[in-house]
Amino acid sequence: MQEVLPEGGVIRKLWIGETAKYREHILRLDPESRRNRFAGGVSDDFIRKYVELANSLDAVIYGFFVNGVMRGAAELRPLGVRLVREAEAAISVEKPWQSHGVGSALLGRVLLTARNRGYRLLHMACLAENQRMQQLARKFDADISFDFESAVGEVESSRPTPMSVMRELMSDSHGFATAMLDLQTRMLRA
Repeated sequence: MQEVLPEGGVIRKLWIGETAKYREHILRLDPESRRNRFAGGVSDDFIRKYVELANSLDAVIYGFFVNGVMRGAAELRPLGVRLVREAEAAISVEKPWQSHGVGSALLGRVLLTARNRGYRLLHMACLAENQRMQQLARKFDADISFDFESAVGEVESSRPTPMSVMRELMSDSHGFATAMLDLQTRMLRA
């Protein structure tokens, strides 16, 4: 899976102990991007609590990193116990990295992960005015429905194959190696 990303950028799964990177990323979002991510205005305190909760809900989080700093995120979260074959995706990208293919690459990674975990339907909710997210969802053939002030995109997932599982495994292995090199670099600087 070859993604064209801004120079120095890499997408990888967040590992245990990297919660702070996700929290810092979301706290850095400009007001419009934050509003689009959470479908309304939210406080810094809300974000801190949300990030802690995200780690306990079987969420899989991918980050877009530039020089070791998380600048974008995609979250895949199962939708309750009754909808065991359905999940929700949420994307956030800091303003300077928007419109550079980061959201597409993050959503592509989430779709692969959803496929390999047997989720048949992926939901993406956003504000009705969030054209950027709707455009991204359409890029992946989402059916979009509108209800009052919100829009929901739904993408059907294929069944996992040995090749899709291998693609995720290779991405995770590369991501883990990248995370370890980043950690080693930060430790040597300190």
